[in-house]
Amino acid sequence: MTTFTIGFSPILPKSSFTVATLMHERFRQLYAANPDIKLERTPTGSLVIVSPTGGETGKNNAELIADFVIWNRNAKFGVVFDSPTCFKLPNGGDRSPDVAWVEQSRWESLTPEQRRRFLLNQSSKQLFESSGMNADHHL
Repeated sequence: MTTFTIGFSPILPKSSFTVATLMHERFRQLYAANPDIKLERTPTGSLVIVSPTGGETGKNNAELIADFVIWNRNAKFGVVFDSPTCFKLPNGGDRSPDVAWVEQSRWESLTPEQRRRFLLNQSSKQLFESSGMNADHHL
């Protein structure tokens, strides 16, 4: 899989907002406007465009997700997410792992409103927003 990293600073004015707020808001806008492109963001605010995978990688990822889902259905320990799910990380980055698992009590600690905010838009892309939540709610 090939990724390209693009810095925000050449294209965004820094005077409008604080850099962290501007970077996160701009990422959200780009993410929502480009539902067919897998976007991630580094803690320093660089945009990462993730290329599509090939057949072997796609097959392996599907097997990995299936293994997690089967294990989780039997164990009932939490919630499994696929690769379009984008998580807001405590370090400030926004990443979409190939598969993610969240412990059940952490998922249940989110209010219905927070779970809805987990979805950035109604397409396959999802973004966990941590605004208004304490550090324990970072998934």
